[in-house]
Amino acid sequence: MTEAKVPDGTPVDVADFRAAMRLIVGNVSVITAGTGEDCSGLVVISVVSLSAEPPKVIACINRSSSTWPLIERYRHFGVNSLGPQHQRVAERFSGFGGIKGKDRYEGAEWMTLKTGALLLSDAVAAFDCSLDEMIDRGTHSIVIGSVEAVRTRDAGQALIYWRGGYRPLDSE
Repeated sequence: MTEAKVPDGTPVDVADFRAAMRLIVGNVSVITAGTGEDCSGLVVISVVSLSAEPPKVIACINRSSSTWPLIERYRHFGVNSLGPQHQRVAERFSGFGGIKGKDRYEGAEWMTLKTGALLLSDAVAAFDCSLDEMIDRGTHSIVIGSVEAVRTRDAGQALIYWRGGYRPLDSE
């Protein structure tokens, strides 16, 4: 095994960091925030269970995104885990073609459960969350949410992000 030495105090190159992160497989989820005309959302690949009792999740949100201030203002958000059939939804919420705000929701069916957060009707798993806390670190906030309601539609497939692209994952 060859080990490269990096001099102490040398910062990690951002391009190297991003290239390494693209090699970590992540489940594709859409975070939704806001209500009515005042809504937006974004794609994340790192929603994690923080606690089962009580049920809590965490996600990291860039504070420069259009979604971050909506989570802070409305104090709720939705987490929508996507399947391969949702790749276009993922692309819209990634901002492909300059799509922003409420326009990201077009072309899919949305619903609400308890908090008013928009949830994708046929998401593999959808979590309706109230905001507990936002912890700022670097360019992002660690967003902690209490799960107020959950809905599942497990079809045996997930949409993952790996090596800079969306890919289907089958359960078999």
